[in-house]
This record gives sequence, C-alpha cells and structure tokens, in this order.
Amino acid sequence: MKRLISIFASMMLVASASAQTYYTKYFNDKALVEKATAWKTSTEAWGGVFTKAKPHQSVNAADFYLQYQKNKAEWDKLFKWLQETDLLTVPKGKMKLEGTDITISIEDSKNEPLEKRKTESHHHNCDFMLVVKGIERFGVLDHFSSTTTGQWKPDVIRYEYDKSKTRFYDSRPDEFFIFFPNDWHIAKVANDTNDQNIRVIVAKVKYVE
Repeated sequence: MKRLISIFASMMLVASASAQTYYTKYFNDKALVEKATAWKTSTEAWGGVFTKAKPHQSVNAADFYLQYQKNKAEWDKLFKWLQETDLLTVPKGKMKLEGTDITISIEDSKNEPLEKRKTESHHHNCDFMLVVKGIERFGVLDHFSSTTTGQWKPDVIRYEYDKSKTRFYDSRPDEFFIFFPNDWHIAKVANDTNDQNIRVIVAKVKYVE
C-alpha cells in the first residue's frame, strides 16, 4: 500500500510539473509587485507625458517599473517623442532618437499566418511596440515547453514552441506592449479580421541589469 501511495504521489508531481507554464520574469518581492502594478495603471505614471496609450495588461509591471527607474531619462524621451509626433504620418523607416541610445522603427507592414512568423527574444534590449493603425497579434511563449534553436545573432534568439501553450494578444492603438528579455514572443501574427495591414512603432530600449 505504501508503495502504491508513493507511486501515485510521484505521478501527481509529474502531472503537476507538466501542467506548469512560465511566460515572464517572476518577482517574489510582493511589495515591489504591488507598487509596480499601481504605478503601471496610474494616470500619473511617466509624469503624465504620454497619454495616447496605456500599457497592455500583459506588460510585466515590476520589470517595467524597475527599467523605468534605472533608465528614466531614455524612457521619458521616448514617451515625449511618441506624444509629440504624428505617428500616422511620420515617414516610415528607422531612426536614432536624438540624445538617446534608442532606435525607433516606423513600419508599414502586414500580419502573416502564425506558421510564417519567427519567434524571438532579446538579451540586451526591450521591445516597445505600439500599433497605430490596424490590429497586430502577438504570441507569448511558455518557457517550460520552448527550446532555443540556435545561438544569439547578435541580440536575437529563436525558439521551438508549443502552440497550445502560447498566449495570444491583439494590440490596438490605445495600448502598448513591452517585451523584456524574459518575454519570448512572436510579432505580426494574423488576426481574425480581413485586414492584416498595420502601422507599428517599434523602439529598442536598452535593458539595464
């Protein structure tokens, strides 16, 4: 009987482990998470500089809060540029934001079927993404069921992943996404409408350890 109980317990542990998922960096400091969550959803965040969009619910609040505190001048300049620029008419292309290390890409693009889209994560940069026209769908990968497929080139790495454990979110102009190094993601996935045309602002902001 004891052996049967032991075997059953082991089976339960295996089942529990296989059911686990992990999508973003975990912070065990409850006070920090509570403070960051309140900050993320506050209208006073970022000094009230940027009012066009708010963080999507998937944005890791603690990561965002800490990165903002560590690199406030750069984030403030990004938000100021986003607020003061007509994002629908600014010419497409890539630019360096003056006085910063931030690279901004203005992309007129199209979503594609999931199987055509590449996975990615970045070690040294955060991906700030704001769709200003259309609907862009993102996939966020589960770490436990994903494996790398190569080496960093130079700050991008790819993954094999389990679609059934991938979370999908639709991005609209009133919300922005930020993918930190622990947010393994897929961009420009086809949405459920007949219109896959998008204009998206992608900013590469240094991730400060």
